[in-house]
Amino acid sequence: MVLRSKNLVRYVFQNQHKLIQQLLVQGGPVRACSGHGGTQQQAQLRVEEDDNFPKIAEVPPLAAPFPMAIEHAADVGEQFKYSDLSVRLAAPHQLNPKPDVDDLAFGKYFTDHMLKVPYHRRLGGWQKPEITPMENLNLHPAAKVFHYAIELFEGMKAYRGYDGKIRLFRPEMNMARMNVTAYRSGLPTFEGEELIKAMARLVMIDSEWVPHTESASLYIRPTLIGIEPTLGVASSDSALLYTILSPVGPYFKPGAKGLKLYAEPKYTRAWPGGVGDRKVGSNYGPTIHVQQEALRHGCHQVLWLYGDDHQLTEVGVMNIFMLYMKENGERELLTPPLNGLILPGITRDSIIRLCHQWGEFSVREQKFTMPEIKKLSKQGRLLELFGAGTAAVISPIEHISYMGEEIDVPTESHDNPLYRRLYNTLTDIQYGKLDHPWAYVID
Repeated sequence: MVLRSKNLVRYVFQNQHKLIQQLLVQGGPVRACSGHGGTQQQAQLRVEEDDNFPKIAEVPPLAAPFPMAIEHAADVGEQFKYSDLSVRLAAPHQLNPKPDVDDLAFGKYFTDHMLKVPYHRRLGGWQKPEITPMENLNLHPAAKVFHYAIELFEGMKAYRGYDGKIRLFRPEMNMARMNVTAYRSGLPTFEGEELIKAMARLVMIDSEWVPHTESASLYIRPTLIGIEPTLGVASSDSALLYTILSPVGPYFKPGAKGLKLYAEPKYTRAWPGGVGDRKVGSNYGPTIHVQQEALRHGCHQVLWLYGDDHQLTEVGVMNIFMLYMKENGERELLTPPLNGLILPGITRDSIIRLCHQWGEFSVREQKFTMPEIKKLSKQGRLLELFGAGTAAVISPIEHISYMGEEIDVPTESHDNPLYRRLYNTLTDIQYGKLDHPWAYVID
């Protein structure tokens, strides 16, 4: 049988991690893929031209953006285990009506069940996990979460693929980042794999809440809060780890054009030595006033700047990327470094790894500033700006309002913009069209 070149390239891209593994068999261990591939026709990518397909490049392995394993402190005590999970299903009268997928708004609706794991140091550590009907929490008014913001959370999604299977996307990354944040917040650490298995069980119990469409998904919110009922700024000897689920549509309205950003240097989201690189609620509450100011100026989101040189750090609640043309005519992709000012996003890490693997342009983690943006724009060398995160995946940026100047960004004016190619690749992995080890299939 003769294969057309386009189909051959598709096959190679879909199976490139397997090909690379086989090349490495003689030099190291083979890494197993957790996803399951479909037929070649089912896994077709949404790309039109042959030269749009990524090329395989030999690149050195990239380090994880945070420690993937954490050593639990001795006083944390016993760890919880998935094997001890108990399930208490909701009664018929406790079940909620499922919203129409076209009516989904971000974080407005919640499923029928939740996962809870209590922690009490005086009782020896983590207690047994339990899945219960969705219910209110009963907390003492002096719980530390209310007074000192001793809490943290993660954002993940479950996707129903073209084959009906439900997948998570790199959940081990969320668990590692959550543990690092717990350590920074004086909260107990836990075994990430045990929580992944417990959350997978929760998703399967509420599986009919996972939208049957590629335009929506099920948002997963693992949360860890300090619940010790004592006043005083100190670590919490009691905590509650819980997970709730919410079906969500697109983060931004369908058909919306690129983002317009409000860049006001007098506002700062994070600073060196702080917790801008951790997913804690105290990073988000103080931004609401500035977001409202951005809306009053006709913008969608805030472009957070830092320092006298007005470094770009994050856009809204997303990481930011810039594709530009160097003076020698070569393209380069930049994103701010992990210097404590930005969240080490999992979508961010995935983009960096994909672009390194494609090997078509240089990729650097380096600070860049608004004066540099202005210069590149005037010289016609600014190609694309886009935000990246779990909720929105990738969002193109078309305009920046900065200190009385209006800067247009030609992100969507190209025939085959990078942001769209990245979006298609990531969502193809998430919805199972592309067999890839980043997809965690829930059996």
